[in-house]
Amino acid sequence: GVQTCALPILTVEEVKKIIDEESLKGGNLFGKRENKENEMVIMNVAEQWLVYATDERASKITGSEKEFKTEEEALDNFITRLRALNVLKN
Repeated sequence: GVQTCALPILTVEEVKKIIDEESLKGGNLFGKRENKENEMVIMNVAEQWLVYATDERASKITGSEKEFKTEEEALDNFITRLRALNVLKN
């Protein structure tokens, strides 16, 4: 059988499913498009993953950017922050 870890490793597909199931808005999951206003963005640049928030002018918020060495860590940060963003909006 497959070894299971204590913490589930998040994949892009799982994150899409969470966004769908929880109706989370304002996520840019590796979107090949311009950033929109007030969203959480995750992107892959060179050998690292970036997660950051945008403001009401769709600019990256200074100090909101976090860099990760693995996609799993970045996805975990992204979905945590996206959930928080949605709590604030509702």
